[in-house]
Amino acid sequence: MSGSAPNRDREANAEIGNERTVRVDGGRTVRYAEYGDPAGVPAIFFHGTPGSRVLGAVFDERARRHGIRLLAPDRPGYGRSSPNPNRVPTDVVADVTAVLDRAELEHTAVVGFSGGARYALSLAATEPSRVTDVHLVSGATPPSLRERTPGIQKLLGTLAHTMPRLLKALFRGQRWVAKRASPDFVLAQYTTDGSAPIPGGVAEIVRRDFIDAFETTRSGAVTECRRFAEAWNVRYEEIDDSVRLWHGRRDTNVPVDSVRRLSERLPDGELTTFEKQDHLGALVRSRDSILRAVAENG
Repeated sequence: MSGSAPNRDREANAEIGNERTVRVDGGRTVRYAEYGDPAGVPAIFFHGTPGSRVLGAVFDERARRHGIRLLAPDRPGYGRSSPNPNRVPTDVVADVTAVLDRAELEHTAVVGFSGGARYALSLAATEPSRVTDVHLVSGATPPSLRERTPGIQKLLGTLAHTMPRLLKALFRGQRWVAKRASPDFVLAQYTTDGSAPIPGGVAEIVRRDFIDAFETTRSGAVTECRRFAEAWNVRYEEIDDSVRLWHGRRDTNVPVDSVRRLSERLPDGELTTFEKQDHLGALVRSRDSILRAVAENG
């Protein structure tokens, strides 16, 4: 499933971007990393479920080349951001707004990967004056648009509701293994047999992202798993910006049919599919196209 072994190309050795911490309401803190060109066109990156600011490193070299300044925050309870177990998507929007204010950014493009799609759309709907364009990569979809829920999501959602301590222990165990195993252990959660291979450098970043997601707590992942089946309550009609959706046809985590339905619900949605890509492969395949579009709109 993966490409070459870790540490055999520049992406494998990519450093986490310049890190900063911003204090938000209630005394919590949000950790974020910056990648790419510090003077470039701004974009905010929402990681997946689970995930962390580390995943932004897959864009770093390309962001510098395209003149993009990419900010990647940890959502509450992930990485080094304080937990907020009772949060709703608008709380995440408030955290990201604080990050934008700290970075002195009036406007930004938005990129949401996998479970980050919900928060990307929430930001675009609630802060339209600050968002220039939106890109959803392998984006999760609302329950109302799914014909079925993947089995792993059902299992994690059930555990989050009925046995959250067991789910936290499961995540803790997975992190322990991920620190000692090859990237294939983590990649198996995001890749599909027969799809285009994942470069070794990206594979190593994804492994590090998974490990960092659970560095201080498992609260963020449990909170989001608990809400897999809830309505998103996003006012799509409030999203004035163009929304580009990038998706692999071999994605078994988020079937492409539900993404087509989401695209049709958006006032200005445009779906691009990749024949040989799966959930993670679509992120790899779309990076240059997304950054080029952000640069042009900026």
